[in-house]
Formats: sequence, C-alpha cells, structure tokens
Amino acid sequence: MRRAMMVLVMAAAVGAPAAAASKAAKDAKVWAAAEKARPAQLKLLEEVVNIDSGTGDVEGGRKVAAILRSRLEALCMTVEAVPAEAPGLPDNLVARLKGTGKGRILMIGHLDTVFEPGTAAKRPYTMTGDRLTGPGVGDEKGGVVQGIYALQILKDLGFKDYAQITFLIETSEERGSPGTRKLIDRLLTAADVELNLEPGDPPDTVTVWRKGSNSFYIDVKGRPAHAGIAPQDGRNAALELIHQLEAIRQFPTSGDGLTVNLTLMSAGARYNIIPEDASAAINIRVRDKADVEKVAHALETRARTPSIPDTKVTIRREASFPPLPNNPATDALADRAEAIYAGLGMKLGRGGNGGASESALANEAGVPALDGLGPVGGKFHSEDEYVDLGSVTPRLYLLTKLIMELGRNPPARIR
Repeated sequence: MRRAMMVLVMAAAVGAPAAAASKAAKDAKVWAAAEKARPAQLKLLEEVVNIDSGTGDVEGGRKVAAILRSRLEALCMTVEAVPAEAPGLPDNLVARLKGTGKGRILMIGHLDTVFEPGTAAKRPYTMTGDRLTGPGVGDEKGGVVQGIYALQILKDLGFKDYAQITFLIETSEERGSPGTRKLIDRLLTAADVELNLEPGDPPDTVTVWRKGSNSFYIDVKGRPAHAGIAPQDGRNAALELIHQLEAIRQFPTSGDGLTVNLTLMSAGARYNIIPEDASAAINIRVRDKADVEKVAHALETRARTPSIPDTKVTIRREASFPPLPNNPATDALADRAEAIYAGLGMKLGRGGNGGASESALANEAGVPALDGLGPVGGKFHSEDEYVDLGSVTPRLYLLTKLIMELGRNPPARIR
C-alpha cells in the first residue's frame, strides 16, 4: 500500500510540471513591448538587409557589424570585436550582459549571407503583402535583429533575472564557421543553454534536428595538348573527372537522410587545349556521422582506379558542422517554447532540415540547444528568400520569454 502511494505521489510530481507546461499564461507586458518594438525592429532589419555582407565581404560585414554594435552598446552590453580565425573575414561580435540571476544564456546569430556584392542594390529589402524579401532577410539578419530587440525588451522591463546573456554575432556561418570554431568552443564552456536565431520553418516550427555538413573535393591532374593537332598526347582531366563523379550516383540527392550533391565543377583553360586540370565539389548532408565515411570510401576507392592512364586523382575533405540529432535536452527546450506559444493561442511545431548550424556544436559540447528561433521564412539562399511578416512579433515574444524563463531556471548540461 505504501509503495503504491509512493508511486502515485511520484507520478503526480512528474505530471504536474508537464501539465503546467502545456500552456503558459500570456505575459501582457512582454507582448505589448513586442508589438511596440515592431516598427523599429523592421526599420533596423531594412537597414542591415540593404548592406551586402556575403561571407568574405569584409567591408560589407564591417558595416553591418558597426550598426549592430552601436545597438548592443546602447543596451549597456559589453561588446568585443573578436578577430576571425580564418583569413578574409570580418571580426565577430561578442556582446555580454551581466544579471543577478542563475542562467547563463548564449545566443548565436550570423550576419554573413550567401549573396554577392551588388545584390542588395538589385533586390533591396521589400515589404509586399505579408512577406519581407531581400538578401539575407531570413537567413539570418531577421534573427539577429530579433535578438537585439529581445534584449531591448528585457532592458525596458528592467529584467535581470539571469547570470549572463552572451550574444555571438558571427561572420562565417555560411562556410561552416571557419572564423569562429575556437571562439564558439570557449563561449560554450560558460553557457547553460544555447539559443540559435536561424529562421523558423513554415508553417511555424522550431528546429529540433539538423543534418551535419561536409564537403569533398575531387581534383584531377591530366596533361595538356593541342586539341586539334595532337589530342592523343593529352590526358583529359575533364573526362576523368566525369568518370570519378560516377562514384556518387549510388547516393540519394534529396530526402531526410543522407544526401550527396555535386555543387561546383570546373575544367580547362582554353577551348582548344585538352584540359590539364579539373575539379569538383561534392556537398553531403548527414543525420548519421557514419554516412560521411561511406561517401569517403566510395570516392577514394574510385580515385585509385582512374579510367584515363597518367591522370592523378586527389580527394580532399572539409568538415563543416556535425549533425544535431533528436535528443531529450532539445525536446525539453521545445516543450518550454511550445508552452509559451500556447499562451498566445498559437501552436508551435517541431521539425528539422538539412541546413547545418552552430547548435550541433553546442549539443556536442553538452550544452542544451534550441534552433530555428528567428522569424519564420523560406526560400533561403535564393532570390525568393522571405520572412513571414506575421511571425515577427510572436517570434520576438517567444525569444524574450524563453530568455526570461531560462534565466530563472536554466537546464542542466547534457553531460
């Protein structure tokens, strides 16, 4: 009887938080502040979207960073420009704010985009109906600006119930963060939780899993020759490259699991010369790290048996991000986010995608991470990239409330 009673008591104790988490009361002050912030939030977003800052655009990145830095300093944050760990990249920004509470929160966003200089002039920030468009509007300038206004709301409300908020705005995420790996590792040692400002996916989801990203490069060295007079003296690197690419035909190009896609290819120098050099880039996305080795084995095996004599094939690999797997710590954070959204009378979904991010690094470091907290959008890395205007205020409310809750009650580290 006593044992049965203990079981009932324990069940009630476990069930109570779950029931409470099903719906949090709407915080009228935070919602009013989020609505009030909307015009200024959109104005800042327009300003930074209209400045090109593709990865490697040092001058553009500096211009955007200067604007963001002034906003962060106005919030009484200590802001540090941290040099990139790879050449040809602008400095990263690390902003810190000390509080009086318990939780140590790391927010991560990136200001680099995939677009070339001149794109913003051709396709500037535009509001059409319920959509905002422009280069990098969703991936990820919308999230970075949202992070700044969440901090603005906390300041305006006098909320300090956190130990520290650290906001990393990095400048090389679109290339796998080569300029921030060591910095991210350091920041994670002093964090209880990581909140990532990548965009949410339609219709309105947070990201609880992501694929990892790796690239393989195939380089072929042949022998040049006159294409008309003595083609037989040449060794065609381009044709050998085509032979090598047969190795990836066995792998899927789309889907929720492993994907392998040819993304770059080049060969030759002139139309009348047998190509001496040829190269290709293969981008792979994985849910399971073991799949990386399957692709490596296929490429390396074929490289050992070129079809054209006297050609040399070299395989190189470059790791970007590991996968973020489905895991209990992320699910627990998603539970909190869903409860906050339910207080608005809205339903927050959960999903994942093939886009890699820094949250995978947090997870591997034992820090609970929740991704996809920026405004909802889609068509990323294309001319049609957009943000759903209707998501801007609810997502700002969600991020602000998450920071408040996690400041008061941070999660335990994974290990």
